[in-house]
Amino acid sequence: MNTFALTLALIGSAAAPLDIARAADIKPTVILVHGAFADSASWNGVAAKLRGDGYNVIGAANPLRSVQGDASAVANIVKSVKGPVVLVGHSYGGAVISAAANGLANVKSLVYVAAFAPDQGETALELSGRYPGGTLGGALAEPVALANGGKDFYIQQDKFHQQFAADVPKAQAELMAMGQRPIAEAALTEAAGAPAWKNLPSYFIYGTADKNIPAAALGFMADRAKSRKTIKVAGASHVVMTSHPAAVAKLIEEAAQAK
Repeated sequence: MNTFALTLALIGSAAAPLDIARAADIKPTVILVHGAFADSASWNGVAAKLRGDGYNVIGAANPLRSVQGDASAVANIVKSVKGPVVLVGHSYGGAVISAAANGLANVKSLVYVAAFAPDQGETALELSGRYPGGTLGGALAEPVALANGGKDFYIQQDKFHQQFAADVPKAQAELMAMGQRPIAEAALTEAAGAPAWKNLPSYFIYGTADKNIPAAALGFMADRAKSRKTIKVAGASHVVMTSHPAAVAKLIEEAAQAK
């Protein structure tokens, strides 16, 4: 081997460990998936904390039309990211990330924020009614008829604060109610496929005063998914990420840093 070739070989052998070290130091991208009656702005406090700690954050626009269709939309975003991803879902967004992560090698972990983690064949509607304590049905407005024969659901604006965001300042909750995204009935009644939480590390955080998904249901799903860490925030509403962003961001960072 001539001197030039030997020099290149030595440089290459030295660079390989460095490349591996750099890859290990890469922080995962955090993709935040909102649920029904919310939008990506509901994650603002969490996103600000994560960004301040050096994480790249993407707020996915969840279509709220169907579990598989919504999961496909989120999966496309995950595929566009080079490097590891922590996938985070709120409420119905939990059903979406459970489906979206299947087959995606760069998803490192799943974080469920007051979120559904359905098993195969289960629906969000059935899970929310399996345990007592949910009062969403009585807070819904008259459904909006869709051209395809389906229905869109909203929460009545005058009931939004107490039902959805009781621990958020009233003025903020009123703005959230005005900008809420509707969910199609079809999405709530679609049976889930095989869930990614059976194969990926999962983390859960929820409030004990959740009126959309009873705390007992959330605890059941966390235990079933063999959650690596479950945090119950005393007195928190369904939008625990809005009212307690630091606690939610901390758990996401733990999921991002876990080996």
